[in-house]
Parts: sequence; C-alpha cells; structure tokens
Amino acid sequence: MNRRHLLGAIALSTTLLLGVSASAMDQKFDQRAFEAAQAAGRPILIEVTAPWCPVCKAQAPILSKLKGEERFKNMASFNIDFDSQKDLLKKFNVQKQSTLIVFKGAQEAGRSTGDTNAGSIEQLLGKSI
Repeated sequence: MNRRHLLGAIALSTTLLLGVSASAMDQKFDQRAFEAAQAAGRPILIEVTAPWCPVCKAQAPILSKLKGEERFKNMASFNIDFDSQKDLLKKFNVQKQSTLIVFKGAQEAGRSTGDTNAGSIEQLLGKSI
C-alpha cells in the first residue's frame, strides 16, 4: 500500500465517521425528546423532509456537514416526514417540505423553506445557539 492509498483511506474513513456521527444526531420527531431538549435550553433543529424532494436532498449534505461542527455539537435534530406526519405539519405551521425550523430552547428562533445556500443555512442554525 503506497502513501497515496493510505491517505485516501484515511480521508474516506474520516468522511464516513463524520457522516455517521452527524446522522446519529438526527431522529424522527419525538414529542418527549423535543420537550426535554427545550427544557434543557438546547439548540434544536427540525427538518421537514420528503424522500422525493430534490431540495431536501440538496440540503442534506449541508446540514450533515454543519451538524458535524463543534459549535453545533449540542444541537438536537428532529426529522418530520412531510408525507406521513401531517399532524406535526399543523403543529409547527409548515406548508412545504424542505422547511427548516430552529429553536433556542423553547423559543422558535428562525425558519426557512427551500433554502440550499450553505451560508444562509449556517446562519439559520446559528440563531439557535
């Protein structure tokens, strides 16, 4: 194994580990976990997605990268399925998939819909800290 192969293997391993750790923070929306995160004053991200949504697919790697950053390490992240969780869409007043909502504890701090700009998504997440 030469140096180039070794460096490539290390880079791939690091990418996979970061992807796993970021996705491990995501969970299907759970009211008790959401309320516990609010009570603890944690930053919270709610992602409203649909498997067929191209904008959601474009947001995913941006969010994965950001969730892997140190400053967002305490962020609780919940996913709401646009197609099957209509009761939660009403609860959070969501009209479209690809909606991102951030909370700073119990208070909603911001939201966006259809945004695929890494900088503005980062700014949105920053409002929850």
